[in-house]
Parts: sequence; structure tokens; C-alpha cells
Amino acid sequence: MTKEEYTDIYNVVGAAMEVFNTLGRGMAEPIYQEALAVEMSKRGMQAEREKQLRLHYKDVLLDKVYYADFYYKGIIVELKSTQEIISDHRAQLFNYMRITQQNRGILLNFGETSLRAERYLYLPSEDDFVLLSQDNYRLYITN
Repeated sequence: MTKEEYTDIYNVVGAAMEVFNTLGRGMAEPIYQEALAVEMSKRGMQAEREKQLRLHYKDVLLDKVYYADFYYKGIIVELKSTQEIISDHRAQLFNYMRITQQNRGILLNFGETSLRAERYLYLPSEDDFVLLSQDNYRLYITN
């Protein structure tokens, strides 16, 4: 991941923080999704909302379609508005990252007392996901 790619993650979380600070917590997820689309647009961030994700199996396009809340510069962004993030929420994001072969993902929860933003990096060679934090993100920046 380049420094610019990490900055893109930072910008998405910044837009989400503005939405949280304006609307507060605990509203329905579609409200936050719409507000985040507005905020990102105001910041000049051209994101795809409800991005359709399709999966191939041995060169055959499968019928199952998934929708990521946002897709921005190679980042899969999933929104929640719940008391806490659970493993099912992370699994959803991880599956979307695998389907799209995108190595960056953000899970945002607007239902807690403060905005929770989990930033993940997918390492396809290890088929593993790393939670990026203030302590470790520099380890994954290549230039």
C-alpha cells in the first residue's frame, strides 16, 4: 500500500467522522449511507454507492450479486449502525474484499458512542486480513 492509498483511507474515515459529528449515533444505516454520499461528494471524493459485486467460479459468472455500501479508489467501505461490530460484519467486508481482489477495506459503525472505524488490509498471498492501527500501518506502506 502506498502512502497515497493510505491517505485515501484516512479521507474516507474523515468524511464519516463529519457525518457522525453532525447526525450523532444510532440512526438507520441508510441515513448514514446517504449522508456519507453527500459528504464525500462535497469533498470531491467520487465514490460509487451500492457497488455491485459479482463473483466468477472457473470462468463462469455466478448469479449471486452482492452490494458494497461504497467503493472509493479501490477501497471497499461497509457501514453499520449497531451497538457493536461483530464477526459477521467483518466477514461480510472480508468476503467483499476477496470477491473484488481489493486489498483495502473499511468497516464503519455509527451505532456506538463514538464512530468506530476499522481499517483492514488484505494480504492475498497469505489469505489473511490485517487490522491497521496507529501502531502498525507504517509497516504496510511501501513508499
